[in-house]
Amino acid sequence: MRLRCVVLDDFQGVATGMADWSVIEDRVEVVALREHLDGEDALAAALAGFDIVVTLRERVPFPGSLIARLPRLKLLVASGMRNSVIDYDAAQAHGVTVCGTASSGTPPVELTWALLLGLARGIVEESTALRAGGPWQSTVGADLHGSRLGLLGLGRIGSRVARVGLAFGMRVSAWSQNLTKERAEEEGVEPAASKEELLAESDFVSVHLALGDRTRGLVGAAELAVMKPTAFLINTSRAAIVDQEALLAALHEGRIAGAGVDVFDVEPLPAGHPLRTAPRLLATPHLGYVSRANYTTYYGHAVEDIQAYLAGSPVRRLP
Repeated sequence: MRLRCVVLDDFQGVATGMADWSVIEDRVEVVALREHLDGEDALAAALAGFDIVVTLRERVPFPGSLIARLPRLKLLVASGMRNSVIDYDAAQAHGVTVCGTASSGTPPVELTWALLLGLARGIVEESTALRAGGPWQSTVGADLHGSRLGLLGLGRIGSRVARVGLAFGMRVSAWSQNLTKERAEEEGVEPAASKEELLAESDFVSVHLALGDRTRGLVGAAELAVMKPTAFLINTSRAAIVDQEALLAALHEGRIAGAGVDVFDVEPLPAGHPLRTAPRLLATPHLGYVSRANYTTYYGHAVEDIQAYLAGSPVRRLP
């Protein structure tokens, strides 16, 4: 009897076409689900008949309580090599092998700039007006050249965002709790004296930090209050780094010029969520990692992970 594998959150219906799943079809039946499963009860019911689960990023939590309700589960494959919503101890206790995949930093870098440029030049407003027969020019764009780009985080992704900013002729500064002057200078970036100084002096602020105890709620009402009213905030990292209620208030009150957001506390974002209609907001449905090359890697490595597990030698094990 073949094992059964389910691929979660295949919203675009492309998972089975992004890799050669035929190499395991004699031993594994693969099913892709296009609809998101929300809540532990729904997940437990839908996944009960599967031996292998392939999940994207950190959208679906796998706490110990859920793993305990899936006695048939043997292999959990998560895209990327870091996942904070899987209970690894519970997985081990229940005999579940957890594996990851490679993940490129290029797509989130590119999306960061798509959001930043879209905000700076009023792309959505102007395109919508043009198509609807509205006014010919209604916004005045913000210049990148000569403006200051402030980066919260200068790691693998932040440093690449910095290089693009420098190429645009921007003055780039960065801050994080661990950032040294030497590291900043390696990237040609000015280290900000403090988080508050970076926020107060930047024309564009972009978040590129990992989520943890020290970064959760790092940008709240007090931090947003020190930003320029002409400044823009971009977050393609993790939603919880920026206080969502404080951001909504700042947007509604016009205390910042706008925000570009790709990540949310709840995903998919509920139909009636206030962020769907917030003013001054350019929002995308967590597209940071969604690119053809990245999906090819995710699903190609998922197939390799399954092959290796079936051969008794799992690869890319997490954590």
